Amino acid sequence: MTSRTPAPPTIDVLRRRAAGLWTALPPQIAELAGLFADAGHEFALVGGPVRDAFLGRSSADLDFATSARPDDVELLLKRWTRTTWDMGREFGTIGGRHGDLVVEITTYRADEYDGSTRKPVVAFGDSLAGDLARRDFTINSMAVRLPAMEFTDPHGGLEDLAGGLLRTPIDPHVSFADDPLRMMRAARFASQLGFDIEPGTYAAMAQMAERLEIVSAERVRDELTKLLLGDDVRAGLAALVDSGLADHVLPELPALRLEVDEHHHHKDVYDHTLTVVEQAIDLETGPGGAVPGPDLVLRLAALLHDIGKPPTRRLEPGGGVSFHHHEVVGAKMAARRLKALRFDKDTVKAVDHLVALHLRFHGYADARWSDSAVRRYVVDAGDQLERLHRLTRADVTTRNRRKAERLAFAYDDLEQRIALLREQEEVDSIRPDLDGTQIMEILAIAPGRAVGQAYRHLLELRMEHGPLGEDRARSELLAWWESRQA
Repeated sequence: MTSRTPAPPTIDVLRRRAAGLWTALPPQIAELAGLFADAGHEFALVGGPVRDAFLGRSSADLDFATSARPDDVELLLKRWTRTTWDMGREFGTIGGRHGDLVVEITTYRADEYDGSTRKPVVAFGDSLAGDLARRDFTINSMAVRLPAMEFTDPHGGLEDLAGGLLRTPIDPHVSFADDPLRMMRAARFASQLGFDIEPGTYAAMAQMAERLEIVSAERVRDELTKLLLGDDVRAGLAALVDSGLADHVLPELPALRLEVDEHHHHKDVYDHTLTVVEQAIDLETGPGGAVPGPDLVLRLAALLHDIGKPPTRRLEPGGGVSFHHHEVVGAKMAARRLKALRFDKDTVKAVDHLVALHLRFHGYADARWSDSAVRRYVVDAGDQLERLHRLTRADVTTRNRRKAERLAFAYDDLEQRIALLREQEEVDSIRPDLDGTQIMEILAIAPGRAVGQAYRHLLELRMEHGPLGEDRARSELLAWWESRQA
C-alpha cells in the first residue's frame, strides 16, 4: 500500500522556499537574537521548527541553541519578556513567552552517555556544529543562525528532507548507543512524515534493538503514541516489527506473524491487523464527528484487537484453524501491555473493553437480533459504542466481495436498529422502571442485598421487553418477590 503522506518537496522547491523563509520569522525573534548577539553569544533556530518550516508546517513552539550558558540565557530572556521558566537548568534549557510566542533556548550540548542508561552526563559545548552532530537525524540537524539569517546544514539534512530519508548525522551505532530511544523515533518519523529509513541506519536499528530495554516505559509509550497518531501508521509499525524493535516494546505485534502450513490455512493475522488499523483510521471523523481523528483509543484497539489469537490458536481436523475466545484473552493481554507501557487508566479500560467486544457483532451477521439483544449491545458498549462501530467495520478485510457486502449490510442494519430504538427509548442509558428507593418502599425492605437483586431483575426485564411503565414494573417486582418467599 502506498504512503498516506504526500511526497516531500524537491530539493529545488525547498531551496527556493528557504530563500525567503527566515524573513517571515516574527519581529520579536529578531529582537531576541539581537540581545544575544550584542552580548557576544551565538544564537540559532534549530531542529524541528527548521524542518517543519521547509515542509510548510507552522511551529507553535520555537527551539533555539546558543553558546550562552543557562544563567546568561535566563538574564537575557528576562530583558525580552517577564515570563520565563526553568525547564531543566542542569540540561541547559530555559523557556520563555512573549505574547503568543513560546521559545525554548538550550545551551550547546556535547553530552556523553555511560552506556548502561540513556541519561546523559551533561556537558555543554562551544559550537553549533558540535550541537547539531549530537541530534537524532539529519533532517533535525539543520539550523538558521540569527540574526544573520544564515542557513547551516552540515549533515545534508535538506537533501534527506527532499529525498524523504531518515539518516543519523553520525554513525548510527554511535548515535543509538548514546540514546536508544532514537530508534523508536525513526519508526515514529516514518509514520509522521512517511519517510524511508536509510539502509545503514535501519541495519543499526536491527543490530541494536535490545538496547531499547534501558529506556523507560514512559518514553517508549510517548514515541509509540506519536507513531500511532501519524499519517502513515502502517509504515511506522512495519519499521518497529521488521527491525526487531517491537520484540522489546510490543512483542504481541510480531507474534501475530503466525506460521501457516500446507494443511492448516488461516488469514495472515499480522497483515490483517495492519489493514484493520488503516481502515479504522479511514473511519475516524472530523472535529465535529462521533470519533474525531486522530483517535488514539481506536487506533490502539485496532492494533491490539487480535493479539489473543496466537495463544488460542488450535489446529482443527480437516485443515481448519480456530481461535476460540481470543477476544477475551486478547483483552486481558492488551490491558497488561498498556499498563506496562504506563498508559493512563481510562485508555487501558477503553481499549480492553473494545477488544473484548470486537467479535460481538458477528452473531448479528449470522442471525438478526431481537430488540433485547440490540439493547444489550448498546448497553455493553457504553461510551465506546461509536468506536466499536468503527472497529467492527474496520475488522472486515476479506477479499470475498459478497461476504464483505453482506457484513456491511448487516452492520448498516444494526446501526439503523439502534437509531430506531433511540427514537423510542433512552437506549444509551437504560435503567429499570423503578429505582432503588421505590423498590424498598414497594417491598417494605431496608437497604441490602435484596434491593440489588430486585434492581437487576427489573433491569433484565427492561432489557428484554423495553420500557414497562411503573404499574407493570410494580406487578413484576411483587411477583418476583413473592416467588422468592415461596
